[in-house]
Amino acid sequence: MVFLFPVLLIKSINNRLKKDAVSVNPVIRVNLQFFAEEGPGGERTEKATPRRKQKAREKGQVLQSREISSAVVLLIAFVSIKLLGGYMFEEIEAFFRLCVGDLAINFDAQSINEQMRLASLVITELAKIIGPIFAIVLVIGFAASFAQVGALFTIEPLKPKFSKLNPINGIKRIFSLRGLAELVKAILKIAIIGIVAWNSIRAEENNIVKLMDQDLASAAVYISSTAIDIAMKICAMMIIIAILDYGYQWWQYEKDLRMTKQEIKEEYKELEGSPEVRQRIRQKQREMSMRRMLTEVPKADVVITNPTHYAVAIRYDAEKAPAPVVIAKGIDYMALRIKEIAKENGVETVENKPLAQALYKSVDIGQQIPPELYQAVAEILAFVYRLKGKVPARAYS
Repeated sequence: MVFLFPVLLIKSINNRLKKDAVSVNPVIRVNLQFFAEEGPGGERTEKATPRRKQKAREKGQVLQSREISSAVVLLIAFVSIKLLGGYMFEEIEAFFRLCVGDLAINFDAQSINEQMRLASLVITELAKIIGPIFAIVLVIGFAASFAQVGALFTIEPLKPKFSKLNPINGIKRIFSLRGLAELVKAILKIAIIGIVAWNSIRAEENNIVKLMDQDLASAAVYISSTAIDIAMKICAMMIIIAILDYGYQWWQYEKDLRMTKQEIKEEYKELEGSPEVRQRIRQKQREMSMRRMLTEVPKADVVITNPTHYAVAIRYDAEKAPAPVVIAKGIDYMALRIKEIAKENGVETVENKPLAQALYKSVDIGQQIPPELYQAVAEILAFVYRLKGKVPARAYS
């Protein structure tokens, strides 16, 4: 007890010093892991498993860049307008003739049928103008989304989530890295549109001044052509932004789906309990067992066959076992493989239907043959040894 007191005293002093240090400088007590991304079981440092990605996909959480879809759709739309410019100009001209012709003459028509006919004409002409472009944009938009996501239908994102109504969560989203990235993209797009448009207009300044001396049709063609060229330049820049955005979306997607080591362990345990996974594991184990078995066939002394449906490979090593051992067996396709490997490696094949069936049904791989089959197997081995001029170390009894 005399020596215990100094120890207790030193412990008390140390504890007191620790408390004073905390009160003087409380900052050192801050848990830095508060800022780390954590889930159940620790920090999320592991890549998402295929099952985790599949679950996220079922919830509508997929790798997708809307910027790519938008940029591709805009580019194809303006390319289509440029290629179909002549057709569209003719249709617009026909539309204006309709507006200043039939519509003006029949504007006061009292007949309901006449009014319906005029409305139908207007709709038809508008459809001829915007229909092809609209169809192309619709198909390209669908194709761009399908190329990124594939076939996916889920109503999970449409379900109401009360967490989205939380103002704190809303503020976090605004000031998050994702929100910052969206802000940067918006600023970049505005800046690119402004810079490209300004430089293009400055380059065409002299031609724009000359428009005063041209007729209306020529001026319209020049303005539309220049506008489409500017739009295509903007689209080309937008595609560059879209490619960068896709890289960022991929990084964010992988980051959002990262898992903890504990989550991976739990998922593995869950998968082990699945009937499909158990069946797949058993199938893999059978395949591995078959491959290992086939590697033993070249070591056999003889292969006894049915001759087509059964094949049993036997090896006799008196130093390792008192009786021959079945090292491989199979039926149908596996029997054929055993015979092929035996032939490739110079292992004798002997046909004996009753013995092949008896060995296959009564002896497992790696087991010795039963005593009741000793005589039949001994005769076959003696025949093979005579063919090869081989004599075993000692006969089995």
